[in-house]
Amino acid sequence: MTQNTPSSDQVIAGNSPASRDIAFHMHPYTNPAVLGDAGPHIMAEGNGVFVIDETGSRFYEGMSGLWCTSLGFSEPELIDAAMAQFKKLPFYHSFAGKTVNPAIDLAEMLIANAPPAGGDSVMSKVFFAASGSEANDTAMKMVWYYNAALGRPEKRKIISRKKGYHGVTMAAASMTALAYAQDGFGLPLDFVKHTTAPDFYNGAAVGESEEDFASRCAADLEELILNEGPDTVGALFAEPVMGAGGVIIPPRTYFEKIRAVLTKYDVLLVADEVICGFGRTGNMWGSQTMDVRPDMLTCAKALSSAYLPISAVMLSEKVYAPIAKQAETLGIFGHGYTYSAHPVCAAVALRAQQLMQERDIVGHVRRIAPQFKARIERLARFDFIGNLRSIGLIGAMEFAADKHSGKKFDPAHKIAAQAVAAIQKHGVILRALPGDIVGFCPPLIISDVEIDDMFDRIEAALDEFGAVAARLG
Repeated sequence: MTQNTPSSDQVIAGNSPASRDIAFHMHPYTNPAVLGDAGPHIMAEGNGVFVIDETGSRFYEGMSGLWCTSLGFSEPELIDAAMAQFKKLPFYHSFAGKTVNPAIDLAEMLIANAPPAGGDSVMSKVFFAASGSEANDTAMKMVWYYNAALGRPEKRKIISRKKGYHGVTMAAASMTALAYAQDGFGLPLDFVKHTTAPDFYNGAAVGESEEDFASRCAADLEELILNEGPDTVGALFAEPVMGAGGVIIPPRTYFEKIRAVLTKYDVLLVADEVICGFGRTGNMWGSQTMDVRPDMLTCAKALSSAYLPISAVMLSEKVYAPIAKQAETLGIFGHGYTYSAHPVCAAVALRAQQLMQERDIVGHVRRIAPQFKARIERLARFDFIGNLRSIGLIGAMEFAADKHSGKKFDPAHKIAAQAVAAIQKHGVILRALPGDIVGFCPPLIISDVEIDDMFDRIEAALDEFGAVAARLG
């Protein structure tokens, strides 16, 4: 099961693709010194749940790329949808009342399948962008526009949760409460505040129940709103299940308690469904799984199975109506992107959503999730794993030097990154997350046979890795 990969000397020799990559390409979320020494890992092909690198080595893509390639790689239906639209109309915009049929159909489909909204409202309109970061930036601007329309422009502070991830633009990175997205950039911006993460494993007091912990999270949020001034707080942004911060699954009553606080102080709830949306948690939306009932919703990634960049903001009628009235007064809604509702991106996203229904992908996730969960829980046999968690087809293992006390490894050891490297040698690509956590997020099309084979490889790697963990613990 061990993969053969070229040495770094072979990789970066001469005028190779690797050497040219190092010379000309600035990578996101990458240490340039490490890249310069080791060279890039160049992927050449993908098929189903697998990717194949330039040496011919095949890997399970255990993270769906970046939590996104839900329908797997090289799906012919999505390729055909893109090619058909390229031949018909490769680009047009949606400014000044213009539009294209794929965007109309996609917006209608999203609203038809939207989750329940907050209060007595319903999801009403869709605004398209090109990435999750853009969608969250847009949603923040809409919160401001909404409150200005209601005569309270000072109600513009934004709250997100510690360990949350909402993107990397200036505003979105401010909501992303993870040091690596802010260090060196002078972030967060001062109007963004952070409240307690619903991380029961790491945040609960000794003897505290999940119910009591959820109540404490809600009390912390209320205290923050009161300290900032309720008349200055516009919205809370929250992932139904927190992804890049560690696959944090909140207690069942968490959002019910949070929503009560937000309603009390007239603060909007924006669900960031960029990772959870489109079947990942066993429902179409994470908001359904966790009973979020948002006023607005952002989505991206699996919207098009990541084949082309597209994202969306969904607005409840409660939010849209004042925005529309204000735009009428001002003469225009002055926000948009060149690539908003791009026809090829919209066509691919539309076909992806149709395939979700035609192939009952959500039903498949529900059927296979118990096996996924069982294989994750089998990892409890390793002494260096302190916590395991999953819901639907997303999960995580959290490392601990002492699994009984929860004592952490020294962060300098980067134990999760070392484990990911060891697992990759066995043909599975995973991702290290902050806090010595490794995430699992395979394509939603994965089969029961593939789940077993993937986890057999992970277990084989961890058997070998035990000596490293024992030495560092």
